[in-house]
Amino acid sequence: MPSQSAKERRGGAARRGRWTQAEIDRLKDLYGRRDDATLARELGRPLASVRRMAAELFPVRERTDPWTDQETEQLKSYLGATPPEVIARILGRAPAEVEQRIQDLDSDKQSGRWTRDDVLRFKRFYGTRTDEDLALIFQRSLDSVRRMAQRFALAKDKAFLRRLKGESATRMPRWSSEELAELRQLYPAMANLDLAHKLQRSVKSVVSKAHHLGLKKDEERLRAMGRENVALRYRRQV
Repeated sequence: MPSQSAKERRGGAARRGRWTQAEIDRLKDLYGRRDDATLARELGRPLASVRRMAAELFPVRERTDPWTDQETEQLKSYLGATPPEVIARILGRAPAEVEQRIQDLDSDKQSGRWTRDDVLRFKRFYGTRTDEDLALIFQRSLDSVRRMAQRFALAKDKAFLRRLKGESATRMPRWSSEELAELRQLYPAMANLDLAHKLQRSVKSVVSKAHHLGLKKDEERLRAMGRENVALRYRRQV
């Protein structure tokens, strides 16, 4: 008897037949940022169908024209999320050329202040990229990457850590009764980032535990957060 996909076991057979334009657009957007099995689950399509369509959308090509800034930024967006050979297929470049471009990024480090856009992208990427990949993406030193993560109390996604072969996830210690009491007392009026630094935890951990405990921010704190967000939008650099 043929094996069933996860979707079929849940009672809904994977879709077959012609792909809709919406499905094709979603595959284009997600390809390289998800593995093939995850894409098949999200699209509700058989794995073989996803791979055939990806091969049609991203045929093997090898361009030799100079790299544009836009193409380099596209490379950075995939870096660390998918292997270089897949990036090469998406960009229509030879794998060796992609590897060379990655080496170029490593040799051209930046210094100075991080722009607001870089910080926003850093926060978005941090959970699912290694620090080494982030150093390449932002062309910064490892120390700079780690200082930025500490500044904003960021943490890697647990699922991402589990997927890293040969690297075990660093488990945060259990919350003590003293920490929980401090969280209950301070959470309503203190900024999450300040609280994360005080408790030596990630912002994600603080927010998750507060939600679990049913804690809420005071009205004045919410108004202050709104003012801070508005000010941040008009600040060009951090």
